[in-house]
Amino acid sequence: MGLFSVFSKKKQKEELEKGIDKTKQSVFAKISKAVAGKSKVDDELLDNLEEALVTSDVGVKTTLKIIERIEARVSRDKYLGVDELNTMLKEEIVELLEENNSGDGADFDLPADKKPYVIMVVGVNGVGKTTTIGKLAYNFKKVGKSVILGAADTFRAAAVDQLIIWSERVGVPIISQGMNADPASVAYDTIKSAITQNADVAIIDTAGRLHNKINLMNELSKISRVMQKLIPDAPHEILLVLDASTGQNAIEQARHFIAATEVNAIALTKLDGTAKGGVVIGVSDQFKIPVKYIGVGEKMEHLQIFNRKEFVESLFE
Repeated sequence: MGLFSVFSKKKQKEELEKGIDKTKQSVFAKISKAVAGKSKVDDELLDNLEEALVTSDVGVKTTLKIIERIEARVSRDKYLGVDELNTMLKEEIVELLEENNSGDGADFDLPADKKPYVIMVVGVNGVGKTTTIGKLAYNFKKVGKSVILGAADTFRAAAVDQLIIWSERVGVPIISQGMNADPASVAYDTIKSAITQNADVAIIDTAGRLHNKINLMNELSKISRVMQKLIPDAPHEILLVLDASTGQNAIEQARHFIAATEVNAIALTKLDGTAKGGVVIGVSDQFKIPVKYIGVGEKMEHLQIFNRKEFVESLFE
C-alpha cells in the first residue's frame, strides 16, 4: 500500500469517527450508565445493557440476539468482570454484521464480468437518495470508472433537476426526458447509452413515492423488466437508501421497499447528524441485506464504503 493510500485510509477513518460521533457519545453514555457500580456481569447489568441498546436504535429483536449471545459467552467462558464487556459487545456486533455480509469494506470497485454494472436506486423522498447517487458517481469516477446517470424519478420535477445539477457537478453524462416521462423509458435509454458508450456503471434514480404501494411495486418491476431487454441480469444492484436520523422509522421504510422489490444493498445516510446510528446494526440484522454504503457528512467524499470492523471500533473507541 502506497503512502497516498495510507493517508487516504487515515483520512477516511477520521471522517468516519467524526461522522458517527453523536451516536458514539450517546451509546457510550448509555452503556456507561448500565455498568455503573457493577463489578460483574449479572442479570441486572444485562437488563440495563438491553435497555441501552434498544434506546440506541439497535432495535428490540437485534438487541435480544446480542444479549443472548453475551449471556452464552458469560456462561461458557465464566466472565465475571465488566472490563471484558466492551470487547464482547464489539465482537458480537461485528459477527452479526458479518453474518449478513454487511461492511466487507471493499473499495468502490465493480465486478469485471458485468459491464455496464447497473444500479437501481430506491427510497422515499427526503432520505438523500439523489444526493447519494451524485456521491456514488463522484466516487466511482474518482477510481477511474466511467459513469452514466438516469433520471427516472419523473414524478417530481425537483428530482430530475437535482440529478442534472449533480451530473454537472461531478462531470458525468445524464439521460433525462423531463418530468412526467415514462420512468421505464428513461431507464431503457440510460442502459442503451451506457452500452453504446462502453460505460462501467449506470446509476438509475426511481420514484420515492407513488399513490400507493401497488403502484410503486408495479413501476419498479416495470423498470427492471425493461432494462432486462438489454441486459438480462439487470439491475445488478438494487440499492435502498435510508435516512439513519429517522431511527426505527428507517426500518419501517426498509420493510416497505423490500416488499416492493428485490433490494440487495442498503445505504444509510446522515449518520453525522444523528445519535441513532445504532440503526445500522438493526437494519442489517433484521433484513439480512448488506449495508454497503454510509453517509458521514455533506461532502462528496463523505459517502463511504461501509467497513464493519472500522465502524464498530470507532463506535467503541
